[in-house]
Amino acid sequence: MVGTPDRQVLNGTAHQVHGADVAVIVTNGRATTPAVTFVKQQRFHVVDRHTLAKWASGSSLLWELLPAVPPPRRPTAAS
Repeated sequence: MVGTPDRQVLNGTAHQVHGADVAVIVTNGRATTPAVTFVKQQRFHVVDRHTLAKWASGSSLLWELLPAVPPPRRPTAAS
């Protein structure tokens, strides 16, 4: 279950410390309702057990399963 501690860590590090373009919490469980509300407000994504199963099956790419996530950028010399 994704709860408060998980989303606080992600909120404090994903964009600011790690420079993430897209922040994703992956769980083989479920996300609490407050966690889902919070991650939407913070532009994060939750991959729950249902989305994880689709992704793991190889039938879809992750950015196709998450709302409003662009395909990955091509690597540059700086990355």
